[in-house]
Amino acid sequence: MKAALITIPTLLLVFLIIILVTLLNRPERAVPEGSPGSEGKATVPLVQENSHVLDDAGEGEPVLVEFLDFECEACGAVYPVIEEIRKQYDGRITYVARYFNTNHANSMNAALAAEAAGQQGKFEEMYRKLFESQPEWAEQQDSQADKIRGYAEELGLDMQAYDQAVADPATQQRVEEDHNTGLSLGVQGTPTFFLNGELLQPQSVTDITDALDAAIAESEG
Repeated sequence: MKAALITIPTLLLVFLIIILVTLLNRPERAVPEGSPGSEGKATVPLVQENSHVLDDAGEGEPVLVEFLDFECEACGAVYPVIEEIRKQYDGRITYVARYFNTNHANSMNAALAAEAAGQQGKFEEMYRKLFESQPEWAEQQDSQADKIRGYAEELGLDMQAYDQAVADPATQQRVEEDHNTGLSLGVQGTPTFFLNGELLQPQSVTDITDALDAAIAESEG
């Protein structure tokens, strides 16, 4: 009797699930009782005209919103899981990324880079680059703005426009708008997810996919 083969993708999936379960059970992710949004329902619009919609399934389809910090280790670890979910539900859900910078030294530098790239239609390219290169620049106490600027060059951005956008106070204000929205919803840590305006507090990967399946079934019903 031959032993069952465990493929590398299977091992990777198991590894990612373990990471996600660990991170989603971190106590700092909890929304305290009595805080805005603790009832589980968003009290302000979760998707605005200037929100970064990475996948748009159209009106009436489930909307998954993630408040994230590009320097957050938990966000970096969850990133490949979310990317797999985006592939699995491609065309069936809308996925939106919103900023929620925490106390990391280079969170704002990264968010400004993403927003500046977004002004040139390349938010998602920078979003991917920042997470995939996170070990190169994150958790440094000195500014990593120059290193992050190098990613903008690699993406072929107009660097004069990029530099102007990064230096423009309006760009930081845009990032802070997302943060303030998160605060008004009771967001305290990253990553934090909302599905169709409801706070999603998953304890496992299947909690996310089950919630998405239920939301899709409801939209089709």
